[in-house]
Amino acid sequence: MHLARFDIDLFLRDHWQKRPLLIRNPWSAWRNPLEPDELAGLACEEGVESRLITRQADRLAMESGPLPEDRFTELGDAWTLLVQAVDHHVPDVAALIQPFRFIPDWRIDDVMVSYATDGGGVGPHFDQYDVFLVQGLGRRRWRVGPRCDSATPLLPHDDLRLIPDFEATGDYVLEPGDILYVPPCFAHDGVAVGGDCMTYSIGFRAPSRAELIENWCRHQADDMVDEDRYADPDLIIQPNAGEIAASALDRMHAMVLEALSDRRAFARWFGLYNSLPKSADMDWRPDEPADEATVRALLAQGVPLSRNPASRFSFIRQGEPELLLFVDGHGFDCDGDTARLAEGLCMEPAMVVDAELAASAAVVTLVAALIDQGSLAFDAD
Repeated sequence: MHLARFDIDLFLRDHWQKRPLLIRNPWSAWRNPLEPDELAGLACEEGVESRLITRQADRLAMESGPLPEDRFTELGDAWTLLVQAVDHHVPDVAALIQPFRFIPDWRIDDVMVSYATDGGGVGPHFDQYDVFLVQGLGRRRWRVGPRCDSATPLLPHDDLRLIPDFEATGDYVLEPGDILYVPPCFAHDGVAVGGDCMTYSIGFRAPSRAELIENWCRHQADDMVDEDRYADPDLIIQPNAGEIAASALDRMHAMVLEALSDRRAFARWFGLYNSLPKSADMDWRPDEPADEATVRALLAQGVPLSRNPASRFSFIRQGEPELLLFVDGHGFDCDGDTARLAEGLCMEPAMVVDAELAASAAVVTLVAALIDQGSLAFDAD
């Protein structure tokens, strides 16, 4: 898929994380990649995160999946089905991400797919992430409101974060192939217009300051020894024993800053942390471990390597070793041949390894390791 009529530079300059934008069918040829029945089938599977939103009187209610198959025969009017990370299970849905890779891969979260009957929706709300809302099938009316924050009043609800007094500043009806970009924290409300309404939400994550601090500090603390403590061998008598002296505070503050200020260590930690799989419960590992002789032979034959759509690949350039490759929470020090392989794997979801790389023992070992953890596979087709 390709965005044929879309100015990326203009979008990044004027809209990315600044203001919403309606993009009328920019695809060279739009085709809905998933049928409603297939989406419903995913919602019935264990390990797939799904939600069903129904209206009960004047109140929205939410049920979490997996859903029993006969649940869909019991539904009344105006309901919505939401299924997370559909790109992990359906290659044609995963292909929707490719046109949006002008945003770095490490920011990509997943593709959520929603199906709604006439009048169905999840109510006015706001999210903490950027999202491209691609209309796949049918029509949906989107109303977009002002920017919200943690002080914005919300309706009391156990499952949904709904805005009580929603006032729209923009009103759009999306047809198949149309896209609505919504930056973080902008209120929005989508309602299906007619039946068989499907929307593909391509979401981008951004770690909060609190999340980074909490997890980086925990990581560093886990590696510290118990005897690494505050010390004051130069202690002198102070006028008031109840005072915490400025010199003591300076010393403890320096201890903390020293432990957290190693940028090289932070880079490695963040690469590992950011590449953790979205669905930790899913086990994609093959039944049998990869045999390096077989891997070497298939590489030499030019059999393409394909990334698991559920896997997260990224790398950081950091001196020696030349490159740090991160895949699904695992880190690999790469240089020379393996660095070239790593860059290729991060560039495209599938690649053919050239003859020079295929002859490298280090490349074969790295490919076998990625196959063993379920992140990579040979595409025999």
